Parts: sequence; C-alpha cells; structure tokens
Amino acid sequence: MSACKRLLCFVKHKSVWTHVKRNVTTWSPVGAAFNAKPHRRLDRFEKSVGLFGVPELSCPAGFQVAANRALEDTELLLGKVCTCPPGGETVQHFDRLSDALCKVADLADFVKVAHPDPSFREAAERTCIEVGTVVEKLNTNVELCKSLKRLLDDPDIVAQLDSDTRRVAELFMFDFEISGIHLDDNLREEAVSLHTKLLNLNNEFLVGSHMPNRIASSVIPSHLQMQFDNEGSFIQIGGLHAESPDDLVREIAYRIYLYPNAELMECLDELLKCRYKLAQLVGYESYGHRALKGTMAETPETVMSFLQLLTDKLSDRTAKDFQMMRQMKKKLNPRNSELMPWDHQFLSGVLRAERYNIEPSLYSPYLSLGACMDGLNNLFSQLYGVSLMSEQPSAGEVWSEDIRKLAVVHDAEGLLGYIYCDFFQRPNKPHQDCHFTIRGGRWCQETGQYQLPVVVLMLSLPHPTKSAPTLLSPGMMENLFHEMGHAMHSMLGRTRYQHVTGTRCATDFAEVPSILMEYFATDYRVISQFARHYETGQPLPESMVARLCESKKVCGAADTQLQIFYAALDQIYHSKPLNCSTTEILQEMQQKFYGLPYTPNTAWQQRFSHLVGYGAKYYSYLMSRAVASMVWKQCFAQDPLNRDMGERYRREMLAHGGAKEPMLMVEAEPAAN
Repeated sequence: MSACKRLLCFVKHKSVWTHVKRNVTTWSPVGAAFNAKPHRRLDRFEKSVGLFGVPELSCPAGFQVAANRALEDTELLLGKVCTCPPGGETVQHFDRLSDALCKVADLADFVKVAHPDPSFREAAERTCIEVGTVVEKLNTNVELCKSLKRLLDDPDIVAQLDSDTRRVAELFMFDFEISGIHLDDNLREEAVSLHTKLLNLNNEFLVGSHMPNRIASSVIPSHLQMQFDNEGSFIQIGGLHAESPDDLVREIAYRIYLYPNAELMECLDELLKCRYKLAQLVGYESYGHRALKGTMAETPETVMSFLQLLTDKLSDRTAKDFQMMRQMKKKLNPRNSELMPWDHQFLSGVLRAERYNIEPSLYSPYLSLGACMDGLNNLFSQLYGVSLMSEQPSAGEVWSEDIRKLAVVHDAEGLLGYIYCDFFQRPNKPHQDCHFTIRGGRWCQETGQYQLPVVVLMLSLPHPTKSAPTLLSPGMMENLFHEMGHAMHSMLGRTRYQHVTGTRCATDFAEVPSILMEYFATDYRVISQFARHYETGQPLPESMVARLCESKKVCGAADTQLQIFYAALDQIYHSKPLNCSTTEILQEMQQKFYGLPYTPNTAWQQRFSHLVGYGAKYYSYLMSRAVASMVWKQCFAQDPLNRDMGERYRREMLAHGGAKEPMLMVEAEPAAN
C-alpha cells in the first residue's frame, strides 16, 4: 500500500457550511472534496502535464501529435501481427494495436463534446475522424484478417487458448466480418468510404441535435419572454422546459425546440440511408440486424417482440396513468384540459408530489453532493472493499477548474484506476449524464504492469453557493448512482484485454450495472448511511424515503411506455427503408406505442441524439432494467450491503467486461443464500 499512499493526495479542509446555532456536519475527505469549491494552485509557472496527464495535450495542436504517434505505433504493431506465428501472441498484438488507437480516439471523443475551448473541441473532432478512418481501413485489411483467421482455423491452436483469449480473438474476427472483409477490393473500398461518411454524419447529427432554436421575441407573449434566453430581438430555446408549471411555456418550448430543421432532417435521412446501405453491402438484412449481432437480444424481431410484450402488459396501467394526468390537467387548467406530449413529465411529477408530498426541495438539504459521494464510498467499501480517494489534479490535467479527480483503491489489490468527475454546469456543456471511457484497462505484457483504466463521469449539477453546497434532488442522486455504476464496471472489470474492458460489452448488458445502482439509491438501508441535513446533520427520515419509493409507482407505466415508444421508433428507423419520412414513421409509432397525439410541425426525432451512440439499441435500457431487477431480487434485496454477495457479483458479472457472453453471465448470476 505504500506506493498507493505516495500516489494519493487527500483534500483536507473544514466544511464551510457550519453554523454556531446548529450541529456541525462533518464530512469524510471525499465528501469534503465535493462539498466545497476546489482550491486551485496559483503557481502560473507550473508546467502543464496535458489533459489526463498526456503531455502532448497541453494545447490543441497536440492532438495531431498524439494521433501521429498512435499511427506510427499502429504501423509497427501491424507488422508484428502479420508476421508472428498464430497463437496467443497474435491476440495480444491485436489488442495492443486496438489500444494504441483507442487511447487517442476515446479521449478525443470525449474532448470534442466536453471541452470548453472550441479550439480543443475542433482539434479533437478532426482526430476522431482521422483515427476512425484508420480503424475502418484496418477492419477491412485482408492481411491483418488472415493472420487472425490462421489462428481461429487451427483447432489445435484454438484448444490451447484460454477462454478470454479465444473470446477476444472471435470478437476481433466479428469486427472484420461486419466491416465487409469478405468483399472484393472494390466493395471493401466502398465499405470504408461508407464508414468514413458515417463518422461525419454521426458527428453532424450529434452536434445539431443539441443546438437551440431561435424565434423572434415578438412572437412570444411579453410576460413569458423572461422564461427563455434572450438574444437581442430573438428568443433562444435550447430545451423542452418540461418541468415548467406554466402550460403555455411548455407548449411554446415543445413547438419551437422541436420545429423541423431542414438541414438536420436531411442529415438524419442520409445517416439512416447510409447505415442501411452499409449493412446490405456487408451481408445483413438491415442495419438493425447488423447492430444486434452479439447482443442479448440478437435480432430486431426479438426486440420488437419484447417491446410489444411490454406494451401489452402495461396497457391497462398506462391508460389509467394517462387518465389521472387528464384529470389533473383539468383541475389545474379547466379551459384547456386536453393531454398533450408536453404535459407528461410535469403532470406525472405533480401527481407524485400531491399524493406523497415528495417536493424535491424537501429532500435536497439531506442530499448534498458530498453526502452522496460519502454514501457511494461507503457502499463500495462494504460491497467490494473499494475506497474513493480525492486527488488534486496537476496543472493542465483537467479541462475545467471544477473537475474532481478520484483514485479508486482496493483494500487488497491497491490502485484500480481513476475517475474524473465533471459534475457541474457550464456554458456549452451537453445537458446529458454520461460515462466516457478514456483509457481501457489491460495487462501490458511489454511492461509487466496493468494499464489502469481512466473514465469520466459527466453530470449537469448546480454549483455550490456561498451559503450551501450543491444540493441534489432525488432524481439527480439516482442519476449520480447510475453513472457511478458504469464507472465501477470499468474499475472492477480487471480484464487482460482492453478490447473487452469494463463497459466494452454488449450494449444491452452494459446498462445492467448502472441500472442496478438505482436500486441501491432508493433503499433506506443504503440511504440511511449518508443522507443527512447539510446544516444540522439530522438523518433523512425513513418515512420520507418510503414515500419517495412509493411515488415511483405513480405514472410508472406511462413513463415506461414512453421509453418503449422511443425504442420502437429506433428499431423501425433501422429496419428496411420505408417509403415515407422519418416524421411520418414517428407519427405512426407514437400512435401505436405511446398514445398521446402527435403535434403537427414538430420533429422530435431530430433531438434523438441516442440515434448516434445507440442506433438500433435504444431498447437496451429496457432490457437491462429487466435483468437488473432480477439481479437485485436474487442478490441484494435481502441485504444490500452483503460483502460476500458483492464479491460474487463482481466475480460473476463485473470482472468479465465483455470477455464473456452476456447471456452466460446473466444465467450464472448467483442467487441469495
């Protein structure tokens, strides 16, 4: 542990939220680190270590340097792979080659959306496209594929491989197959060209889906203009304002934010056509069939059957939920009681609050960010023997002053990896809660050491104020636990190969550990360990937690049905081309799988950014929720803090990353004693 102690720099300071007339609330070092503004060093002459400690990334131009170095390493490794005799060493070289490119591409993928400096974002975006193009060329490199095929075609050699090495070799071969390695030279070139085109289309759609819409201020009633961002003579609307208590504000935001953007709609059309063309070219019936190969679901037909089954089971409850919403809207606004899509989120919240008195402001004083991080630290310590330890980032290591860096340390195994916590709001930051892999874990044969995983968790929390730390609503707390589930999957999946590290597994399995964490976030036995008032230290009453849990059942069917609609829409978009527009498809799916009326001159699909990262796989959240529910009931419902069960869960599920078939992990999941 001495090496770890040298590595770890604890943040020690007194809480700034203490009051003479109240009990003093004290925090652990990790809690204190998140409940105070960071204290930055003032040494302007300190040399920058570069983003994430990568020296080249002290400036935007460094991305090109890092990319060039990765491409040089790739050429060297390419020679080794193609000349070494078939065996375990072949797979190791493949993984090193993959790692050399992923370390640059994954980092750039994060920076292009999160860095506050446009020059860094633009440099990262160029790097993503450059490295992505190289990856697609490698996936259609015949000599490279032959070196792997020689291995997999020899049963004697395959018999000598351990299960992880064999699985990784098969996954690399699968990448070749879905990229069109079997095609002739001209068609392979066409496949690479389509991949490159998709990289650009994906990026264009992703950026456009988050762009606000503008409208002349004169169109908006003067008394409502202050609800939106003013930009001279224009109003800028960058979201749905779904929580606004004003019906008209919600309607205005919905109609304007979702008003069709011709260029973005054209981009989406081209993206879907390009995906279908690529899938057909490499031998698949549709893009959905290609994307689902190797997942738990396996085929689009299975997904649609799953979604229809859920819809049928929820049908009566969904109808009752919508009827409750209609009654509430009539009560709040008798003159305009028709239930519309912009009402769902607000009215379901009103119904929960009215029935169970769960106004977020009643809970948030007990859920300071520091308290929640304390809770996660305690939970991981009890389940896995893991501690979260705050470190002071070096100069230039982070992209914003308010980033917190955590070292993840196991009480027996030592340092497991690092989590960078990008938790706070800032201009131009995406309003999405996300987990990013920056560097995958792997055993480095060349150094005899384990390459530690590095991840980023991105949230959009309010900053602390002079009088209070950042206070979370119950929903924010649940999202924090969810994203930390992804992070711990990355930390505890100590795989030998980075190609299958942590969350690099089937998409419909990757969400299981994160959704499972939501169950811990609503269990009083867990919450009671950390939820206490930031001023008085008083614990959150058990009755309030019970009300919160019961409230989740209110409108739960309608909420799930909305997700089913999104998942079905995603599947249809990635099936065979239909001779109608994406808006016409949306209108049909909304009627079939949701029930609330389509609003003319709106295009919700242009804000469906998950079509980029989760194309044909949005159903994963629903399927993973079903699996997570099973794991919770079998393993943790009886005792959510049981160390033996935590260790078994890590051993059977988290430790494998993507190195084991997801269905085998689900079937092997241990039952509680």
